[in-house]
Amino acid sequence: MRSVRYWSVEHAGLMELVYNLFEKTMVRLNPLWKLIGYERIEKPFALVEKAVKGFLFDCKMCGQCMLSSNGMSCPMNCPKTLRNGPCGGVRANGNCEIDADMRCVFVEAAKGARKMQDGNLIQIVQLPVDHTQTGRSSWLRVTREMSEAKKRRAEGAPKSV
Repeated sequence: MRSVRYWSVEHAGLMELVYNLFEKTMVRLNPLWKLIGYERIEKPFALVEKAVKGFLFDCKMCGQCMLSSNGMSCPMNCPKTLRNGPCGGVRANGNCEIDADMRCVFVEAAKGARKMQDGNLIQIVQLPVDHTQTGRSSWLRVTREMSEAKKRRAEGAPKSV
């Protein structure tokens, strides 16, 4: 599984492009998701998301995905579940102090971020994990949030004469 995870980081620019296209499609389909009902589609989406992101990124389904801002490296793979950078125990070779055979997820994140257009998103401090979201679809959460923000912008926009 780690080899696929490392491949995804190595190809973070491609992964970012695919994710951005997918995100735009999800937002465009928001009326359909609302019609069906977000709660009704939560479980099927979470299952698909877990399969896809589990394979590509060794995703732990925290429900607050930050792959796109973390060089396509999931911080939940850190044995200490740190979200904002490496601990003080990264080995000289870039491996984890707890799992000596694993590259530090933040060493990988920095490498992946350099290959992404939005690579400086890695510098944004992330909130602690909200464990009530564990197992839920971050795809649906992001779609809802982006659609609501888009609606608020449209409602607040001045009307043209």
